[in-house]
Amino acid sequence: MDIFQMERSGHGSKRFPKLLVSFLIAFCLLYMVSMVYRSSTFVLIGEVAKDNGTGEVVENVTTPSGTESEDKHPSGTESMVVDKLLGGLLATGFDEESCISRHQATSYRKTSPHKPSAYLVSKLRKYEDLHKRCGPNTESYKRALKKLSSSHINGTTDCNYIVWTPSNGLGNRIISMASSFLYAVLTNRVLLVDHGTDMAGIFCEPFPNTSWLLPMDFPLTNQFYSLQPGNAHSYGHLLKINNMNISTVSQPPSFLHIYLAYNYDKHDKLFFQDQNQGFLQKVPWLILKSDQYFVPYLFLIPSFQQELGKLFPDKETVFHHLVRYLFHPSNQAWGLITRFYRAYLASADQKIGLQVRVFDRKASPVNVVLEQILGCIKKEKLLPQVDEQKPIASPSKNQTLRAITIASLYPEYYERIKSMYWMKPTVNGDVIGVYQPSHEEVQHFGNNIHNMKAWAEISILSLSDVLVTSSWSTFGYVAQGLGGLKPWILYVPAGNQPTDQPCPRGMSMEPCFHFPPDYHRIPNTRQRLDTGSLVPHVRQCEDASKGIKLFNAKQL
Repeated sequence: MDIFQMERSGHGSKRFPKLLVSFLIAFCLLYMVSMVYRSSTFVLIGEVAKDNGTGEVVENVTTPSGTESEDKHPSGTESMVVDKLLGGLLATGFDEESCISRHQATSYRKTSPHKPSAYLVSKLRKYEDLHKRCGPNTESYKRALKKLSSSHINGTTDCNYIVWTPSNGLGNRIISMASSFLYAVLTNRVLLVDHGTDMAGIFCEPFPNTSWLLPMDFPLTNQFYSLQPGNAHSYGHLLKINNMNISTVSQPPSFLHIYLAYNYDKHDKLFFQDQNQGFLQKVPWLILKSDQYFVPYLFLIPSFQQELGKLFPDKETVFHHLVRYLFHPSNQAWGLITRFYRAYLASADQKIGLQVRVFDRKASPVNVVLEQILGCIKKEKLLPQVDEQKPIASPSKNQTLRAITIASLYPEYYERIKSMYWMKPTVNGDVIGVYQPSHEEVQHFGNNIHNMKAWAEISILSLSDVLVTSSWSTFGYVAQGLGGLKPWILYVPAGNQPTDQPCPRGMSMEPCFHFPPDYHRIPNTRQRLDTGSLVPHVRQCEDASKGIKLFNAKQL
């Protein structure tokens, strides 16, 4: 009644608004002070934790219950060290919004234990300066173009170039671009790449304040399609018409084609002989076509060995560093990757990647390949087995959520494995989620959207904790290199029976050079000399008997 009387008399109606206004003013002031304090604290943490040499930032993210901060680690970690520049591998000076993945990708995968050497970091900064000085539309580039109009060069050039042209699928292209870049670094050349229309917008630019894309008006573009074995402008052909004696060539040409694809002939293979490298240094423009990871053979060329040893003391990390330096998903590709990750993988305790590449479906029937996959999972204990007796798993406090991503052109493997873990519980109560981003059925060469999806799936596989790749697959090679993972190598059977060793563990995360030159043969025999007798870190591939790859000698 007292309140009612106050309101009736008018006294309560005057005092109540004043109290409300005072309360709201006090609340706003307190809120503003707390926000200023919070903001300054976060800035201070960022400034103190940032290391200008390596780009490492300690991020402490606190979020209210039931909400998720945009800065929160995708896997749910609240406190972490984010090495945004990968130990100095990546340069500063980029607009982060133009390539979000360059600095965000590190928060989606575990920190790599493999740090680049200080010499490699220094060499990359020097290369970036060279590329900025000699890249497209610079005065040096314009002067070098004028040399192409003459059949032979007169005097020296201040910039030399290697132009990469595409061959085969995206995996082949990435490993050959990485190889070409390393050759450019070793020979003080500028790498320009012809991405055409089917690779447009897939990758970010790798070098600051310049471009690695070959300008569309490059005068020799019409010759790219004729880059085949025995091409009249190839280095192999030049050696052939001069009886393998390059010293008889009095004046180097202004350009040469270098053909290093899987079907190159014995004359093209002479590119890898050390005595021929001196002549190539005098040629301003090299137009290269390759679908191979030819890096291992660079380690067999004596004039490169000392430099390579300083760049890569850890021989198994060459591609790991190159692929993380050069290839960053464009914003469009990064959107595909992160949406899939957040929808299906972010909450998983363990992420397993399974890449199934079948080159001949008639020779490798679905049921046989599936049996090989299941044999791999069981033998290597990559996933728990299903319980054939119980319809429901027993309750467990230590239940683990495992997510398996299957990358394949075909849906059958995904459907069968998904059905298996849906219809039956696991013996240990673990929950298994099975996902497949796409199944294109056939490989679409020359298709931009297909390549965008392929790049997204390679990147998704690289975020795995455990990775199974298919033998001979360059798609898998790129995923393991990005993730810094030693994969289990699935041998896809070419017949009606699975093998006893379905997926042995790889000894190295390096890709295989499938078709190296066969210079090194035992005299008077067809038997090849073991390259390990020449250098201990170049050995036969696990998945290709004629191929070679890099290993850490200490682990052999």
